[in-house]
Parts: sequence; C-alpha cells; structure tokens
Amino acid sequence: MKWIKRFFILFLLILALGGGYFWGRATIVCPFCQPTDADFSTFWEAWHKLKEEYVNPEKLDHQKMVWGAARGMAESIEDPYTVFFDPEETGIFLQDVAGEFEGVGMEIGIRNDQLQIIAPLEGTPAAKAGLRPGDKIMQIDNELTIDITIEKAVALIRGPKGTEVVLTIMRENWDSTKDFAIKRELIKVPSLKWEIKDNNIAYIKLYHFSENVDSDFQNAGLEILETKADRIVLDLRSNPGGYLQMAVYIAGWFLKGGQTVVIENYGEEKDLYEAKGNTWFSNYPLVVLINEGTASASEILAAALKDNRGIQLIGKTSFGKGSVQTLERLRDGSSLKITVADWLTPKGEHITNIGLEPDIEVELTEEDYDQGKDPQLDKALEIIKDMY
Repeated sequence: MKWIKRFFILFLLILALGGGYFWGRATIVCPFCQPTDADFSTFWEAWHKLKEEYVNPEKLDHQKMVWGAARGMAESIEDPYTVFFDPEETGIFLQDVAGEFEGVGMEIGIRNDQLQIIAPLEGTPAAKAGLRPGDKIMQIDNELTIDITIEKAVALIRGPKGTEVVLTIMRENWDSTKDFAIKRELIKVPSLKWEIKDNNIAYIKLYHFSENVDSDFQNAGLEILETKADRIVLDLRSNPGGYLQMAVYIAGWFLKGGQTVVIENYGEEKDLYEAKGNTWFSNYPLVVLINEGTASASEILAAALKDNRGIQLIGKTSFGKGSVQTLERLRDGSSLKITVADWLTPKGEHITNIGLEPDIEVELTEEDYDQGKDPQLDKALEIIKDMY
C-alpha cells in the first residue's frame, strides 16, 4: 500500500508541476514577442559588447540605443517614407500636420537619393527667400546632406524663431551653388485662399491638405456659390499634400457621387475611395494648375479630376509621391510612420517617381519670378474663359 500512496503523491506532484507549466504557458501575455523568423542574438551580442567594452560606458543612454536600433530597422527598408520618430520627433511631426511650427516653412523630400525642396509654403521665410520646388539642398549650415535622412534634415532646419539657418542650394541651370541665409519664424500654414478673377472665374489656391482644410474649403465653397462665378481655376502648385481623407472630401465637391477618387493598392487587395458629398462644383468648367511641388494628396486630387472629368492640367510635371503612410504611436511616445500602400489613379496608373504630366506645359522662368509674372496662371485663365 505504501508504494501506491507514494506513487499517488508523485503523480499529484507531477500533475501540479506540469499543470502549472501548461497553465503558465496558457496565461503568459506577450503582445510583442521576439519573432521566430529572425536571429536576434547578433543584436543582443552587439548590445552587451557595447556595454562591456565602450570606452565611456557612463555615456551610454540605453533608451537612445533602443531608439537608434528602431530607426536603423526602419531605414534598412530603404523607403524614404517609412520612418521611426523618437518622442521629440513625433511631436514635431504632429505639429507639421497640425499646420503650426517654428522653422522656415517648406516641405522637403528625397528624390533620386538627393534631398530637395518639394514646396516652400506660401508667405513663409522659405518662400520669401526665393526657394523653389525642385531646389536641391546640398548643405545645411555647412553640414553635407549626402545620405542624410529627412528626419535629420528637418531637425537641422528647424529651430527657435529669430534664429538663422543657412541652406546651400543647387538649382537646375545654375553653374554653382548659392547660400540662402533664412531667419526662422513661427509658421502658420494656411489651408487656402480664393478670389474672383475677371468677374466670373473663381480662383482657389490650396496650400496644404491640413486637418482643418475641409471646414475651410466648405466655407470658401459656400461663399463662391453666392458670387457670379461660373467656372473655377484650382491651383495645386507647391501643395505638398497632407491627409488623404481631405483630398477625398474636396474631390466630392467636383465629382459625381460614386466616382473613384483614388485606389489604395495593398498588393493582392485594393481599396477604392469614392467621391461623396455635395457635388456642387461638378458641372463647373475647371482647369487645374500643377508644378514640381504638387505632391501626394494634391496629386491624388489632380489625378481624380483628370481621369473622371478630363480636366486639363497646366504647368509642370508633379513630384510623383504615390504611396500612403500611416502613423503608428508606440507605448513610450515614439512612433513609426509606415508606408502601408501604393496609391493608383482612378485609371489604375502608378505615379511614384513619375508624377502627373501636364496637358499644357508652361515654364516659370527666373525672369518671371523676379518680375512677379505668372504665365502658368495666365494660361489657365485664358483656357477657362473659352470653356462652356
């Protein structure tokens, strides 16, 4: 009987230990466990080597090391729009999309491995200094921009109002670079402006698809409807984009309900965004102005109007940003801006690094800039007058 009793006790002990093991496994919560398809031993080996052998171990900031690793992981994808932001950079990014920050007031990007200006924003120090879409930024305060990330470039250009930054610029058809010393200011990015030209032409200039452009456009649209305007020139030049949803909203003023505004391409899956809204401008004769600084959401709107209504594009070929990003906030206040899809025009065309070609190409020369002339707008007004 003793051996039966011992066996029973041993059985209960094994059951308890085993049950605890399996119960433990069942209740362990691991929201972000180490993936099984990658060998993380190299990372931890490097981590420990730095801690053990770095000459000044007291200078090691472990949190910055983690952020650096996350930044390197994002950069390894080699997509300039997939980016890690530490908490401070996240705050700067959120200020950007909100439309208020301290700096010089321009959108920058990387094209063909070169840092360049997408668009200086209206009325900002960058625009007043004479910077233009397509200008290549060779140096920022004597720091070369070869292999620089957009985030580092933004950090170098940004700064308290009243301070100065020097940008070394190369422009097409220039023989050498030029330095632009620009004083930083508090930047408040306007959404739009509008005016009546030649008695019956509504000229609408969209600066940015910021988070409040929908209400601003609605106010402007209702005011335009009260005027004698019966045709529209929509100016998307030097508009670097913003929220995709805002482009879809504004498209709803110009397109019939159900017409495709943009297609998000996730590989095997596709999402269609269709026009919804009041359609009040859908029968107005319309032309659209674009240039090298027309990017992202502004390209989406221009392509939607061209593909659905055959609207003429006037100016220069647009920037060619054909991808969609989402911002994922992380638990420590940092974030990842991740490219989640490519977008296609309603006719299914990619524009990444290609852009939208104008139906009528009009150059804006150095002389035009200097003399305050705008032959692109002049051409748009000329064409819209003959439309019925």
